[in-house]
Amino acid sequence: MYVSLEQRKALALVLLLHRRKRAQQRRRLWVHQLLRSRHERGEFNLVNEMRLYGDRFQTYFRLNREQFDAVLKRIGPVISKMTTNFREALSASVRLAVCLRYLTTGDSYTTIASSYRVGISTVAGIIPVVAQAIWDSMVKEFMPVPKKEDWGEIAMAFQQRWNFPNCLGAIDGKHVVIQAPASSGSLYFNYKGTYSIVLLAIVDACYLFRVVDVGAYGKSSDGGILAVSAFGRALQAGRLDLPADRPLPGAEDHAAMPHVFVGDEAFPLRRDLLRPFPGQQLTREKRVYNYRLSRARMVVECSFGILAAQWRMYHRMIGVNPENAVKLVKATVILHNFMRWNDHTEPAQVLQNDTPALALQNISRVGSNNSAQGTIAVRETYCTYFSSAAGEVAWQHRVV
Repeated sequence: MYVSLEQRKALALVLLLHRRKRAQQRRRLWVHQLLRSRHERGEFNLVNEMRLYGDRFQTYFRLNREQFDAVLKRIGPVISKMTTNFREALSASVRLAVCLRYLTTGDSYTTIASSYRVGISTVAGIIPVVAQAIWDSMVKEFMPVPKKEDWGEIAMAFQQRWNFPNCLGAIDGKHVVIQAPASSGSLYFNYKGTYSIVLLAIVDACYLFRVVDVGAYGKSSDGGILAVSAFGRALQAGRLDLPADRPLPGAEDHAAMPHVFVGDEAFPLRRDLLRPFPGQQLTREKRVYNYRLSRARMVVECSFGILAAQWRMYHRMIGVNPENAVKLVKATVILHNFMRWNDHTEPAQVLQNDTPALALQNISRVGSNNSAQGTIAVRETYCTYFSSAAGEVAWQHRVV
C-alpha cells in the first residue's frame, strides 16, 4: 500500500506527540503525592517521638538511642545523599532507620516503603547500601582478626566459663534461607529442602563472632566451606598467629597440647580442630569427652540463636538476591558484636578472602576422615584428661 509523504509526516507527528505526553505523565509522577507528606505522616516521626521512651526505641530498633547515634556517626558520611532540584534527599538517620527496621522485622520492602512514605525502589536501594556501610565502617573495630594475645584471652575465657582448656573458639554453620535465585539450579538448595546461603562462624566464649565467612552455596557442607574459606586456608598454612602449645591445666608434667577449635561431626578431625567421637556404643570416657566438647561448642549455636532472636529477618525467607543477602547477614553479625563488645579490645586488620571462588574439587586432605595418628592422639589425650582428676568437673558423670 502506497503511503504519501504527507501521511508519513502526520504519523511521525502523532508518534512524537504521544511520546511527549507519556514523558509528561512520568514527570508529573516523579514524586507521588502520597510520598510528599512523609515529613508530617511518615513513620520516622514516630521514631523521633520514641526517643523520649528509651525502652520503646530499643524494642523498635534493637539498638538503644546511644547505640543508634554511635552507628549513625560512623556511617553517616558514607550513606548521605545530596538534595537536587528534582528530589529532596532522605537524611542519613532515615536511611539507617529504614535498614534497621528491615533487619529487625524482615518485613517486605513494600510494607516499609508504605510506613516511611518513600518509594519501594528507594527502600530497595537504601537497605543493601546501608548494610554494606555498617560492615565496612565497623568491621575493623568490632571483628578484628585476633592476634596471639587475643587468642590467649579467648582460650582463658573458655577454660573459666566452659571448662575446656586450650580452646580458641567454637565453629559451626548456619543456613540463611533466601528466595531461590534465578537460573541457579541446585547450588543454593540445601538438605533441609530450602534455598540458602551459609554463615560459617567462629565464636568465642562470650558469644562474640570472631571470624565469619558468608555467602557459600547452601548445598555445600560445613567442612567444605571451611576448607576453601580464607580462615580455613590461613589455619591450614599456619598463618593465624596461634599461641604455642601448652600443657593442660593440672597436667603440667605431661606433653604440651595444641590450641584447638571445636566443632560438630560436619568438620574434619585435625590437630587444631576437635570433633566428637562418632557412634552410639561409646565408652564412658568417650561419652564424657563428647559432653565436654558439646558444652564448649554450644556457644556458637547459642550465638546463632541470639542473632536470630535479635534480628528477625532470619525468621523469614530473605527475598533478595544472594549478593544483597550476604550484605544483610554481615550487617547483623557486626551489630551483634557492636552491642556486646568489650571496650578495651584493640582494632586490627581484617583477614580478607582473596579467592572466594575456589573450586570445591581443589579441597586438600583437610576434609578427609583419614586423620593422621598424631591428630587422633590429640583427641585421645583430651578424652583421657576430661575423665582424670585434673580435668573432670563434678557434674559430668551425672550428665552422661
